[in-house]
Amino acid sequence: MTEVRAAVPIQFDDPAQQREAAALGMWVFLAAEIVFFGGALVCYAAAGWVHGREFALASNDSNLVLGAVNTGVLLTSSWTMALAVHAGRAARRRRLLLFLGGTALLGTVFLVLKGLEYREDWLHQLVPGRSFARSPVAQLYFTFYFILTGIHALHLIVGIGLMAALAVLAARTREPLSGLNLFENAGLYWHFVDIVWIFLFPLLYLRGRHG
Repeated sequence: MTEVRAAVPIQFDDPAQQREAAALGMWVFLAAEIVFFGGALVCYAAAGWVHGREFALASNDSNLVLGAVNTGVLLTSSWTMALAVHAGRAARRRRLLLFLGGTALLGTVFLVLKGLEYREDWLHQLVPGRSFARSPVAQLYFTFYFILTGIHALHLIVGIGLMAALAVLAARTREPLSGLNLFENAGLYWHFVDIVWIFLFPLLYLRGRHG
């Protein structure tokens, strides 16, 4: 069945201009997010520079196995997200739904594993507070650890919700999927969240494990 042609809002001259405006808006948003995460990472780097060896020793208490597995999970989710965007451009609805669902599922797996890691940290008294079982510098390290990974997890939750919303839209809309910009912008957001983790993993998990 032939899909109806997507209507272009009156503020745009043609679909190409609409796509460019949507992409620009997403890049501006991502630039703001980069500044936000970048500021937090600069603070972490400064603290790590002051407390170099003690920070490195504290990072050895992080769960490297779960961190590495989650890195693989997110890298795989970037692949499924790219396939979803490609399916949207090709107007292949079933494949789009499949890959959007796969991306959301992988994001959920990441959160479950991160929850197990947080539980392990709690049992080992590595959550900052009165019951913290290590040195003050180690507590500072884990404060950064929970802030950075917690903010990342919140962004991932937003991304999973976005995948679910797009799947519903793709299943119900009569507009040609290739004419919708949402899937490409969602892909940019998801890849950004994955890239943030690629920076967090070595900084938080590998700092004290070299050599």
